Amino acid sequence: MKSRYEALQEELMGRQRVWLITGVAGFIGSNLLETLLKLNQKVVGIDNLETGYQKNMDQALEGAGCSPESGQFRFIEGDITRLEDCREACEGVDYILHQAALGSVPRSIKDPIHTNGANIDGFLNMLVAARDAGVKRFVYAASSSTYGDHPDLPKVEERIGSPLSPYAVTKLVNELYAGVFARTYGFRTIGLRYFNIFGKRQDPQGAYAAVIPKWVSTILAGEACVINGDGETSRDFCYIDNAVQMNLLAATAEEEAADQVYNVALNDRTSLNQLYKMVEERLIQRVEGVVSRPPSYRDFRAGDVRHSQADISKAEKMLGYEPTQKVAVGLDEAMAWYVSESGQ
Repeated sequence: MKSRYEALQEELMGRQRVWLITGVAGFIGSNLLETLLKLNQKVVGIDNLETGYQKNMDQALEGAGCSPESGQFRFIEGDITRLEDCREACEGVDYILHQAALGSVPRSIKDPIHTNGANIDGFLNMLVAARDAGVKRFVYAASSSTYGDHPDLPKVEERIGSPLSPYAVTKLVNELYAGVFARTYGFRTIGLRYFNIFGKRQDPQGAYAAVIPKWVSTILAGEACVINGDGETSRDFCYIDNAVQMNLLAATAEEEAADQVYNVALNDRTSLNQLYKMVEERLIQRVEGVVSRPPSYRDFRAGDVRHSQADISKAEKMLGYEPTQKVAVGLDEAMAWYVSESGQ
């Protein structure tokens, strides 16, 4: 029997719609772009290229076998903090996948004003523009950081704690605004609480690089990786294809599934020590000259929770979500891209 996602992919291949991806030049945005183009959809993308890259969009088009001249994809270099840019992007759009944001807990602690501007002001602009354009469904990137200091594992959507960082505050406010727009204007939204998403086109550079691509580039440079704390901190790492699946399912879900939030994860936990071994083993197998070396440890990072694991039963029941890749499989699939981007 076909999964809900397999049936949806077949349906989309036979019926072209118009999708807007905000943050289209970023990690998750460009993967969404590639998948939608492969499904013969029309896509509008907006990005200010502050944390996204033109090369991500180029790779997405190449991966989908779609030429820039096909007319299937239109890019707007704009900023969601400008309402007029949001209005332009929303014209004639059926579905919005809102990924644009300033991520990173440490960055938000260092610069809460900038994070607030992109993640709250920009989010509200997009809600207003989408509402006024009559968009059918607004799917937005929420965050597992919303669970804050709530101790329960696995994390269940209806039980959250107090935020532990400015970033977490902005993501909680997104959910509150989405709820208000549903009750006040009847505007349909779905929030996706991403846990630790990883995969190709995840930036390995910079102070706020995600842990997996950062470790890959560090190991390939022959340097020791750094782990915050004792390495027993654990996360629910989730491969990018699972996040893409959730976005498409959420955008096209029945009305009863709307105006809610859902976890995007595996209902699993991997410690940083375990993850390090998995990454190192794959690099030793793949790249000549890579040798095993122990990581170095430093203080726990401010704003981080100790353990994170998601209950995904709500997404399974309401959206038909079926994760297709566990952590090990995702690492196997993503490793070639990580290595190629390092120049090895």
